[in-house]
Amino acid sequence: KLLIKKIQKKILLIFWRIYNWIKTMLFNKDNRNIKNDNLIKVSALLIHAAKIDENYSLDEEKIIKETLLEIGANNENIDKIIKDGKKIEADSNQILEFTKEVKNMDIDSKIKIIENLWRIIYSNNEADVYETSLMRRLAGLLYIDNKTMGDIKDKIKNENSSWPTLLMKIVLN
Repeated sequence: KLLIKKIQKKILLIFWRIYNWIKTMLFNKDNRNIKNDNLIKVSALLIHAAKIDENYSLDEEKIIKETLLEIGANNENIDKIIKDGKKIEADSNQILEFTKEVKNMDIDSKIKIIENLWRIIYSNNEADVYETSLMRRLAGLLYIDNKTMGDIKDKIKNENSSWPTLLMKIVLN
């Protein structure tokens, strides 16, 4: 009888480990899918900002890739994320579905995205009326106060207008 109880205990332990392993595998898979969906929507927002002036450049795509990598994308699937983001952005007529994902992020990730949105806008050294309007709308949708948004804008604008940056752009182009 004692031997049977020990065997039953070991079998139960084995089944418990298998159950936990399966649960972990399924849960992590769901998390990866959710994370990818979020990254695709963030990508769509960044692409929208890049296309709003009707001049989508390689510099802007580079900034988009760097941003996605900063917030957790993998090098292996970055091109697919951007491709899917372009499709979603082209099929959408409003930015609300993209901003929901950013709104739910921690403040550091929000700031990184806002900084890189301004980098995309100032990648051609100027911001047009549509780009600045987009950023004002995003400030409200993402609950970023005007002072923080202005500070980030000034930081990126100064970063882009410094003479070493301008010299590098001239040399590389």
